[in-house]
Order: sequence, then C-alpha cells, then structure tokens
Amino acid sequence: MPANLPAEAKAKLAKYSEARTIEEKIRALEEFISSVPKHKGTENIMLWARRRLAELREELELRKRKKVGGGGPQFFVEKGGVAQVVLLGPPNVGKSSILARLTNAKPEISPYPFTTKTPIPGMLVYEDVQIQLVDTPPLNLVDTDSSLNNRVLGLARNADAIVLVFSVDLVDLEDVVRRTLDLLEGRGIVVTRLKGVVRVRRSRGVEGVKVVGPGRLLGFTVDDLAKLLASYRIYNAVVEVEGDVTLDDVESAIITSKVYKPAIVLVNKIDLVDEPGDVLKRLSKIIPGDVPIVPVSAERGLGLETVGRMVFEKLDLIRVYTKSPNKEPDPRPLVVRRGVTVIEVAGMVHARLAKNFKYARVWGKSVKYPGQRVGGDHVLEDGDIVEIHAS
Repeated sequence: MPANLPAEAKAKLAKYSEARTIEEKIRALEEFISSVPKHKGTENIMLWARRRLAELREELELRKRKKVGGGGPQFFVEKGGVAQVVLLGPPNVGKSSILARLTNAKPEISPYPFTTKTPIPGMLVYEDVQIQLVDTPPLNLVDTDSSLNNRVLGLARNADAIVLVFSVDLVDLEDVVRRTLDLLEGRGIVVTRLKGVVRVRRSRGVEGVKVVGPGRLLGFTVDDLAKLLASYRIYNAVVEVEGDVTLDDVESAIITSKVYKPAIVLVNKIDLVDEPGDVLKRLSKIIPGDVPIVPVSAERGLGLETVGRMVFEKLDLIRVYTKSPNKEPDPRPLVVRRGVTVIEVAGMVHARLAKNFKYARVWGKSVKYPGQRVGGDHVLEDGDIVEIHAS
C-alpha cells in the first residue's frame, strides 16, 4: 500500500463487497483481478485477491459436495462458554496434549504430524467461568496457501482469541515463530495492538463516516477518510480504529478486512532445556511486546495453571455478580467486557431495571467501601457485586 488502484478496479472491488452469494463474489473478484494493473504497488492486493478467490471456490465446491451427501470433514465449531479460543501452531508442538490437560476433551495424541484432522473443542474452566478451547489441525508453513490453512485460519478469524503454540524442540524455532506470525498477518489476522488495526463497517444507521475506538488517525483527517471511502463507493460507514493508523492502513482494511485477535504464546516442552530464560529472551525479540509468552510443559503439567487467567485477561472480560436487596449474590456471574457500567448491567438483567433505574449499591474493587451507592455511569471491576434499585 498505497495501491493507487484505478477507478474501474475500485468499482469492481465495491461490487465484490456488495455481493450476497458465493457465486456473485467469485465473479466480482475475477473481474477485480482482471482490472488491477500489474506493478509492485498492487502485489499484496493481488496476493490477497487470489487467495480469497481460491477460498471461495473451495467453499463453493464443499457446498456442492454436501448437497450430494459428501463434503468431507466439518470445520465449523459452534461457540460455547463465555468465549471461543483457538489453538494454532505448526505440527508436533503438543497442541492436543495441552487441550487434554486444560479441558475435558480427549483428542488423539500422537508423535506423528497432522494427527489432528478436524477441530476438537473442550471447555477450559477458569474459576467460575468456562472458556471454549478448540484444537485445530497444524498450520502448514511450507504450503501456506493450502486448503487446510484456509479452513484453520477461517476458524481463527471467527474466534474471540487465539493461543499460539510452539515447542523448544522445533528446528530453528525463531524462524518458525516468525513465519507463523507472517502467515497470520498475511491473512489479515493481527495479534498485537501495537500495530494500527482498522475495521470499516458499512452502516445505514449513520450518515457519512463516523470514527470510533481508542486509536488515532495519523496524517489525515476524517474528510480525507470520507473521500477515500467514497472512491470505493462506501458513503455511510462506521470506522473502528485501534492503535495509530494511516490512510494506507484504512485502504488495506477496505480490501483485506484485517482483524485484531487477542493472543498469548505457549512455548511447550520447556522442561527439555536447561536455560528456558534464554529461549524466552530470543522469542521476545520476535513476538510483539503486548503478547504474553508462557513457558509450559504439557507432559509434566508445568505452567498451564496460568493459562485460564491469562486468556480471560487477554479477552478483556470481567465478572459481575448481581444481587437483590437482603439476598445473597447470584453465584453465576455476568461475564462482560471491561469498562461496563452499572446501567449497562441493569439492561442485561432486565430492560425494566435500566428504564426505571434509581441507583445501585456496589461491593468490590471499583468502590471505596462496601455497599457504596453509585449512579448508572459507574464503571465496574472484576468480581464486583451489584444491587440495582429501580422505581
């Protein structure tokens, strides 16, 4: 980026974005590819377009097979628990062993590569919440455009977070980590907030362009943003911004739909090395600083006791317990995003409570003393107990 696409190519891309069926998307993408001039500035766009076209053709073929009673193994995993977290990694790093240690799942565990052929879900219990953990077939770092990679990375895009698994016995561990991160980013999956991430969402509910989120626009204005979007026939949209973003980042987002996924890295088989600190130090030079690196041993159960807490924190979730006056708190928490307010919790319990809200009493980290009276805009913390009073 920037691609400097001609108006015809932008129109074809808009046609692809507006397409409703797979067949329409395939035709539009074929037309887009044929309209893009071939030069260095369009190499990344063409790579994305060809990959996406291959994915769509494969998906169409699978649907046709399914109609006649075939279709092969199913990769869709219905979400369960408070969030879905996908385990990703190259072959033989111990993902299945980690799943078996952390959940009730019983995957096939073997020293042979590609033993896991379909996603296997299990439930990770962290204190009083359940998080769905999904083991996946290993990533192919040789044939990065393989159909298996397409399916696995499709799961990752739809998940709430990812856990990257490597092991200390990999040949050239640093290179494997680097190639894995490159593969994710090449498919539009960003694991760090240190890089700017943009999501452009067409919306009939807004007039013009509305920018939301904690990020910053670098070197351009909202008017510049609106002009760029208009060139892609996007006139009403919500633009979600995280981190520092440039206009080139926005154009990349329009084309490739980048997504941010909270992530942690597990370095398995750490018991095989005498100086684990040296391994972690080398990896910290490759892995973004806001992605935690956790040394573990699935075989011996070392370090895995921290995974539930770290995933929960990475998801930016908190637990809120509600109670009625003169009664004990409900033992089942509401699991919500950090930053939630009392009035939002009231609405989750019942619309009437939010509509007729008067005040609340709160016990926990967010207040100065137990049972403090607060208003609807009070921000809650993990473990808070809320007693809502309404008229």
